[in-house]
Amino acid sequence: MITGETSREVAERDTKVAILAVGSFAQHGEHLPLATDTLVAEVIAERLAAEYDLFRLPPLTMSCSHEHVDFPGTVSLSASTLVTIIDDIRTSLAETLENTRLVLVNGNTGNHVLANIAQEANTAGATLAVFPTEHDVDKARKAARMESTTPEDPHGGEWETSILLHAYPDLVRPGYTEADFDAPERPHFHLTGMTGYSKSGIIGHPSKATAEKGHKALDCLTQSFNAVLDILND
Repeated sequence: MITGETSREVAERDTKVAILAVGSFAQHGEHLPLATDTLVAEVIAERLAAEYDLFRLPPLTMSCSHEHVDFPGTVSLSASTLVTIIDDIRTSLAETLENTRLVLVNGNTGNHVLANIAQEANTAGATLAVFPTEHDVDKARKAARMESTTPEDPHGGEWETSILLHAYPDLVRPGYTEADFDAPERPHFHLTGMTGYSKSGIIGHPSKATAEKGHKALDCLTQSFNAVLDILND
């Protein structure tokens, strides 16, 4: 998870784009670890950095997971703290690597504030991207022939379990084939948090997950990122 590059190697890279995995430390049911969002974001960031020669920063391992406060072990940052951390990283990059753009690989759907950070940062030109978007994920689900949609499968389901079965199979506990829970409509989620709709902490279909689906989803995301890089480099 930590880059082995030297300062000189970073300075000599042609592509002036840094990539930062933004994960979380939050419950993901009984079959996935608290670090799931970080692991998913980091494996995506690692793939993108290798494919496109990007400067990979060490991941942020905590973020906005307040909807999981009822589950032991979950640790969150306030939205304002996350904004400050991202702003500080951008400022520091500008000081040490002039004209470097930043990509935030978001592994936590609760990090709504990242979109606002990007909107504000890009008023004078594209300098900060948040990836993958919901469009990117939907495209990757289809490419991997996943059976669940994002609204049906947002947490601990087919998407996250498939990626971990591919990248970190030893971290997936037994029982995921019997852990499905449906709550496709969640109109008051911001009021109730996860326990308002799922006592297990899962909403989705982990039983449908396979390592092959995880691999194909990552391949599709890697290809989709090329369009983001084109805009950042324009």
